[in-house]
Amino acid sequence: MPPMFARPPKKLLRPVGRAIADFSMIQDGDRILLGLSGGKDSLSLLHVLAHFQRHAPIRFELGTVTIDPQSEDFDPSPLIPYLRELGVDYHFVREPVVDLAAEHMGKDSFCAFCSRMRRGLIYKTARAEGYGVIALAQHLDDLAESFLMSALHGGQLKTMKAHYRVDDGDLRVIRPLVYARERQLRAFATEADLPVIEDNCPACFAAPTQRQRMKEILAAQEADYPNTFRNLLTTLKPLMSVGLPEEFTCARSRA
Repeated sequence: MPPMFARPPKKLLRPVGRAIADFSMIQDGDRILLGLSGGKDSLSLLHVLAHFQRHAPIRFELGTVTIDPQSEDFDPSPLIPYLRELGVDYHFVREPVVDLAAEHMGKDSFCAFCSRMRRGLIYKTARAEGYGVIALAQHLDDLAESFLMSALHGGQLKTMKAHYRVDDGDLRVIRPLVYARERQLRAFATEADLPVIEDNCPACFAAPTQRQRMKEILAAQEADYPNTFRNLLTTLKPLMSVGLPEEFTCARSRA
């Protein structure tokens, strides 16, 4: 039997719907291209956006793109038949990111170089295929970790934006999961038996990263203070909308 879209739980749909509304992420007639790595977060977002596509009062199109960095540690090709059976417009882009990093990375970390390469390839695909909006699957835990890394190691108060225009002005980028917790996505992916591809970053899995250390700090803090992420969300909301045009900012996100 071909796979069908799973129904996300209301506890996940509510924060995503609220974030979409707060930051005016989706407009009627949008063509949205989801960056699909095969991890639990992007696969969960695929099913969440497909749910809103069926039930939201506005109409939008949804497509997906996977960037295959051609690493021995990461094979996203099982996504090809899965997306075909779901009937989703799917683009599978192969690029030797690992080899290119060895030649051109310079002073960047592998993660920074790979991220920039993948982002550029997603933009290129969106433009070639007529998509005006790119959806990325970072969640509240990711934003909190980025905030701590920026504050502790960069001396800046910033995090990932919930919604913004790229420098060329022709594409918008949205992150509908910015109010959702990682554990909600993990639980949904497990319950729905989504075909998650483990270790979906080709960087050094064995070595602890700066982001992993931030994750451990936050986990310890939350164990002692359960309201940690609720308070962090209040702190981060103004930073999520820095530079967002007024037309895409509603009263609740300005508050």
